[in-house]
Amino acid sequence: MGPQVLVPLSLFAMIFGIVYLFYSTRNRERLALIEKGADASIFLKGKTNGVPAWKIFILNSAFLLIGIGLGFFIALLLSTYTDMNSDVIYPATIITMSGVGLLVGFHRAKDLDKE
Repeated sequence: MGPQVLVPLSLFAMIFGIVYLFYSTRNRERLALIEKGADASIFLKGKTNGVPAWKIFILNSAFLLIGIGLGFFIALLLSTYTDMNSDVIYPATIITMSGVGLLVGFHRAKDLDKE
């Protein structure tokens, strides 16, 4: 058995071990709380609060795509009307505007969570 087989097997074993430890520890913790008299409904409280994850994902994706589009547009303007190197302008403005878009999406998601 060569290293080509050992790497995927050890990766699978590591992921399985982490998931197994997570769920077994969570189960023991819940059983201990129930034995002490805690109501079982406390385990479901976190699932009903807040905005659904798909709304936040769509909001962040939309702002990311808007940022990428603005990055292309600004890079086109800069490369057309200045003597700057277009090999540098395009990646720099696209990455910068993508970051700005993600930052705006993060702040909008926080505002959604407050409502």
